[in-house]
Amino acid sequence: MKTRLLEKIVDGTPDLKYYAFDWDDNIVHMPTKIYALTDEGEEIGISTEDFALVRDKLGEQPFIYKGDTVVEYSSDPFRDFTVKGDKDFLIDSLRSNPGPAWSDFLEAVNNGSIFAIITARGHNPNTIKQAIYNMIIKNYEGLNKDELVKNLKKYREFAGEDEMDETELIKSYLEMNKYHPVSFGEEKGAAKPEELKVRAMEDFVLYVKGMASLLQKKAFLKKDLGFKFAPVKMPTIGFSDDDERNVEAMKQHFEKLDEPIKTYSTKGGIKKEY
Repeated sequence: MKTRLLEKIVDGTPDLKYYAFDWDDNIVHMPTKIYALTDEGEEIGISTEDFALVRDKLGEQPFIYKGDTVVEYSSDPFRDFTVKGDKDFLIDSLRSNPGPAWSDFLEAVNNGSIFAIITARGHNPNTIKQAIYNMIIKNYEGLNKDELVKNLKKYREFAGEDEMDETELIKSYLEMNKYHPVSFGEEKGAAKPEELKVRAMEDFVLYVKGMASLLQKKAFLKKDLGFKFAPVKMPTIGFSDDDERNVEAMKQHFEKLDEPIKTYSTKGGIKKEY
């Protein structure tokens, strides 16, 4: 049986706080490169952090990058960001350095809260899930398997669900989260991911609204079985990304819809509300 009700519980009530994260240079800094060609026909790698700054130029106009004149993408520039790079992703995720949103990611995972990964990468979604599982099992950079398991057991007790062993609990929890590598199956998604990321967030918003409604019903029933018409509390969802074009697109879209999305820029390694 899967864990169906997962959220941090405060004073006996779910706090309805959810998280959505970009991966690269937000949760972690990865060594993966995007490949481009110089004016001399040589292939060079551009870091994800630098790519966020030059992606509007790449393929449109020449520019200087670390002493070379870059003129266009190579023939397969995002090969390490697709399913071709799945094995390297699993290895590199455990060699990564924490990014500016790492503390929020720790909070989400250690509390057993629901989160989404919304990244321009194109890996198989299961690869991202496996990478996070590996991080949890190894207590990577502050992730705490025992703390997570303790909270997951608390949620199962709250929901009246059967007990599970530790491995089942963690895997069941990770199944409940969402993994959106938006260029998975989208050839040009990694170059300009704004629209695809907004679509992924729309799916996540619908998902957590349904979950929040179910959680509140459980909470109210536990407090008072006769209380049938309690006011509905809106969930809060935070989204962070180091590329301000993605953050701006997200902010504008959900402001028009009057959705409870808080957007954060982590550009330059500093998190700030956008």
